[in-house]
Amino acid sequence: MTAGASHLNQPTLWRTCRVLANRKRLQTLAFLIRQPGQTVSAVAAHMRLSMPAASQYLRALEARGLLSCRRIGRRVNYGPTTGTSEGAAGEIVKALRVSFRKAQPIDAIFKLATAFTHPRRIEVYRNVAIGADSFAKLQMTTRIPARALSRHLGKLEARGLVKNEIARYVAATPRHPFARVLARLARR
Repeated sequence: MTAGASHLNQPTLWRTCRVLANRKRLQTLAFLIRQPGQTVSAVAAHMRLSMPAASQYLRALEARGLLSCRRIGRRVNYGPTTGTSEGAAGEIVKALRVSFRKAQPIDAIFKLATAFTHPRRIEVYRNVAIGADSFAKLQMTTRIPARALSRHLGKLEARGLVKNEIARYVAATPRHPFARVLARLARR
């Protein structure tokens, strides 16, 4: 895939990761996964946020399909998208439900989400996963300048998604459930 080519899932994944690459939004999502059906004011009070900030976080999560809202009279209740939901958002929420049960989940999820906050990084990962194993091959297939490619590879390596084995890059098998879902989505 070349840098100019587009992929149907790519914009969704990197934009979703950008929304998740915020600790307060992750904490908000964790709260709603643990206690679904909350109003904006309940989220604001629990998270110690202003109403506008809480509303903005909820809208961002809802826009990426991670939350759903239900109007009951004048109230709007927010909760996570169900694990049975179709598409990437349903897969991500399902993995986050598991991930939020672990110790220090916010920091781990935040770090993993930042792996795919750039469309070029998804392209680099996808090319590594399909066998473009050398730096030269990656540079040729992605047309990303050397310095930028090096930065993207470094970020993917630091998050355990890519390994450098003697000047040969390979896609790693992530152990974290959220990382496994991101890797699977990035390959599509």
